This record gives sequence, structure tokens and C-alpha cells, in this order.
Amino acid sequence: MMPSFDIVCEVNEQEMDNAVNQVKKEITTRYDFKHSKASIELQDGKLTLVGDDVNNLNTVAEILRAKMVRRKLEANALEYGDIEAASGDTRRQLITVKQGVDKETAKKIVKRIKDEKMKVQAAIQGEQVRVTGKKRDDLQAVMNLVRGMDVDRPLSFSNFRD
Repeated sequence: MMPSFDIVCEVNEQEMDNAVNQVKKEITTRYDFKHSKASIELQDGKLTLVGDDVNNLNTVAEILRAKMVRRKLEANALEYGDIEAASGDTRRQLITVKQGVDKETAKKIVKRIKDEKMKVQAAIQGEQVRVTGKKRDDLQAVMNLVRGMDVDRPLSFSNFRD
């Protein structure tokens, strides 16, 4: 059995839920949100932000990012949708919490590993990339390479087997 690990994108759902609850609490206590229709909901990995206007909506998003950073969640795990008009003169924005490594990112990772001519095998398996090699040092070199890549989501490593 050769050493291997998986490259994954997993956002801690409990921490995300905690961050959203902190934002809700802050919206109810902040003076600039008094008499505002601002709100935030998390359901099935999707966030719905509502605000009286675009500035109000952006403020809610900024508070969310701040709470995420405090909870060690990466802000690039969020994919922002367009701001649209909602009922009662409000604005709404849908934000998707990215989970899993999408096909394009996975192909980019595998290609980069192959271009570096490292002595490992990288294979796309569903929403993750499995990397196997004979030496643990080779795998650690791959981890460092992937950490340095510019991708649109937070990547982490799991299932390390020796």
C-alpha cells in the first residue's frame, strides 16, 4: 500500500452556522440596523442575505466575513450571487458555500502536479483529488505545491495514509 492523501474542500458547517448566528445577533443589536429589514439565513449550504439597500446588504456581508475569519473559516469559500430586488423594497443576495473540489479546479491541480514532474499519481475522485506516491516526502512536496496555488476555494488535506 502506497502512502496517499486526499485534497478536499470542506467548510465546517457547525462553525458556519455559529458565524451566521453571530451575524443575526449583531444585526439585532447594532444601531445602524434599527428599523431595518436586514437578515441572514443559512439553509442547505446556501446563505440568503436581505437588506434595505445595496449598502445595507454589503454591511451584512462584511459582518459575515469578519465572523468567519474569527471562526477560522475562509472567506473564499463563499460564492456570491447577483444582488436582486426582493419584496417590500428590499435587496436580496444568494451566497453559496463551496463544498468539494469542482471539476475545473481538480483538473487544474492534477495538471499542475503533472507539469512539475513529481513522482506521484493524482486522480480525480468525485469531489476530491487523491494523490498517491512511494515517498512521504513527495506527498509533502505536493501539499506545499497545492498550498501555493491560486484557486477559488479553501483546500485542505485529509485521509493521510502511510
